[in-house]
Amino acid sequence: MPEISITSNDNPLLLTEGLPRYDLIRPEHIVPAVRQILSDAERQLTELETSLTTIDRPSWDDLFVPLERIDRPFDYAWKPVSHLFGVLNSAELRTAYETVLPEVVRFGLRASQSRPIYEAVKRLKEQSGSTLNSAQQRIVDQRLLSARLSGINLEGEKLDRFNAIVEELSQLSTEFSNHVLDATKAFEQILTLPEEVAGLPPSLLQLAAQSFNQANAKKADDGSSDITKSETNTQAATPDAGPWRITLDGPIVTPFLQHCRRRDLRETIYRAFISRAASGQWDNSENISRILKLRREKAELLGFKTFAEVSLAEKMAPGVSAVEEMFETLLTASRSPAEKDLGDLAPIAAAGGQMEPLMHWDIGFWAERLREQRYDYTDEQMRPYFPLPKVLDGLFALLQKLFGISIRAADGEASVWHPDVRFFRVFDSDKNDAPIAAFYLDPYSRPENKRGGAWMDTCLPRRLVDGRVELPVAHLVCNSTPSIGETPSLMTFREVETLFHEFGHGLQHMLTTINEADAAGISGVEWDAVELPSQFMENWCYHRPTILKLSGHYQTGEPLPDDLFAKLTAARNFRAASMMLRQLHFGMIDMYLHHHFDPTSNESLFDVQRRIAERTSVLPPLPEDRMLCSFQHIFSGGYAAGYYSYKWAEVLSADAFSAFEEAGLDNELAVSATGRRFRDTVLALGGSQHPMEIFRSFRGRDPDPLSLLKQCGLV
Repeated sequence: MPEISITSNDNPLLLTEGLPRYDLIRPEHIVPAVRQILSDAERQLTELETSLTTIDRPSWDDLFVPLERIDRPFDYAWKPVSHLFGVLNSAELRTAYETVLPEVVRFGLRASQSRPIYEAVKRLKEQSGSTLNSAQQRIVDQRLLSARLSGINLEGEKLDRFNAIVEELSQLSTEFSNHVLDATKAFEQILTLPEEVAGLPPSLLQLAAQSFNQANAKKADDGSSDITKSETNTQAATPDAGPWRITLDGPIVTPFLQHCRRRDLRETIYRAFISRAASGQWDNSENISRILKLRREKAELLGFKTFAEVSLAEKMAPGVSAVEEMFETLLTASRSPAEKDLGDLAPIAAAGGQMEPLMHWDIGFWAERLREQRYDYTDEQMRPYFPLPKVLDGLFALLQKLFGISIRAADGEASVWHPDVRFFRVFDSDKNDAPIAAFYLDPYSRPENKRGGAWMDTCLPRRLVDGRVELPVAHLVCNSTPSIGETPSLMTFREVETLFHEFGHGLQHMLTTINEADAAGISGVEWDAVELPSQFMENWCYHRPTILKLSGHYQTGEPLPDDLFAKLTAARNFRAASMMLRQLHFGMIDMYLHHHFDPTSNESLFDVQRRIAERTSVLPPLPEDRMLCSFQHIFSGGYAAGYYSYKWAEVLSADAFSAFEEAGLDNELAVSATGRRFRDTVLALGGSQHPMEIFRSFRGRDPDPLSLLKQCGLV
């Protein structure tokens, strides 16, 4: 991208006051603005390092105020650019973003590895005594821990070895991921007969036909097939007539195993799925062994016994024993109900004509048939009752009751990146409607330029600037069904749950009372606790009074009928025990491999997998099951010795909601009082205290796994 000279006067990314000017930001602003900010930040960082070497007793203002001053321009330049990369992507923006991304990463590494700053932080901790508040003390501790885990205390050969391990692990992680991707892409099952696709839903037929056409077009373009481009055009697949290409991609393989009536085809697909990247040129077995050995060595260099201890050093769980205790509690409660789940499938399979014993490729299929029999409703039946404006009204009313906040539309008071985006301001009803936060809501799917999924991210943090508090601002992004003509956006129930989930994250960001940006809101919150507010909010979607307020048929205004709500709540825990065992299986294998397993022993990875499966799988895995070879969460993702976090956070959120149940969900005063306590602890304190301390402040005790078991109907 050519250099463009843009001054601070006409580049909106160089503004550092007010809200970002999304209406003015253009791709051509990105490179010059980010490079100017990086240049300024590099100069300021060097000046700070020099000054710190001359200060024997650094204060908070000597160290962290300059660091926050360095960070501030990034909030107005790099954060908006990263945000637009996800919600308003274009070829021009992508090019600009990717041009400066390596430069931003390099500066981040430079800052995090600064020895003068690290030594100054150590001196501040040693000498500060009681001069720091709790949030500041925690920020200091977390920065020192992060530096320690980055190897800053190592020297000489140990430091060289540590850096070499980090580099090799990065390469192995990439190779592991590529092997899974390549093995997944390499498999295909072409179906041509109507009987082969009997039972498949229209959406899957469309996807499978599209997959066939895309694969044929690619083969023709690559010259890797005898099919010519002209032949490809004349042989185009259609959803009704095929051909249909079945792959191991999640959006295809999952519904195929749930709906395909041909048992032999389900078996073929299942066996291929569990053996991905487990043989031939894409075999990940050796990569796994090497990764585990290097992680163990890295942990020992840092002074830990196992990699699990390294992982948990930055998490809420106090140690491996606490995680394993949670595993045992959930496992004990789930095993028998999961056996019943399996037993429930045998009669329906027999009635459907299957005389053979149930195998792994049968479970998803017959479970889906059982679901259809027990719960007679569809997403399409629910949609008319959940128009987005009505859902927002109900959500805002709930937040007023629980937390004493009022939310008001402020469209036109902030520039937006798309006409569908709305802007809201948040006020404290308990304190004379004092303004406390704001947020953008980008609710609808835009596949042409917006990535899928849903998320909350920080637009601006709460912090002190020149003695005044700057209020937090959030981005709340969903991909719900857009409005069509005069018909408003009609949401599926899952889309409603997703909105509540993201709003939980947003509330922790917006209702914080901490003025230090590194501990305000979600900043500094341990990874296995950050889902607490979001999962907590989902519970209210199954609260009848809440549903009555947030549902209303878009034509008649009628709230969701009682019979549909009853089916909805009944289906919430369908096969909950089986789903619990599945997550425990993954979490227990992950923790065992990273804490107990000796990578140099004669025991194989798959011996471990089978031994744990004896406890966590009602239907024992096939001898050739090699799911570890495609377990990207722990070998090429961020969940190494951390897969337990899914269940850990569910325990926290279920227990938090149980406080409201104990107070009495029909008792308005008790619910409001409990809600204020939740706001004053979990939502207000953010990362300023350890999450266990915050949870105890709210609940009066440690988390109880029984709350999750009760919520799932397992006790």
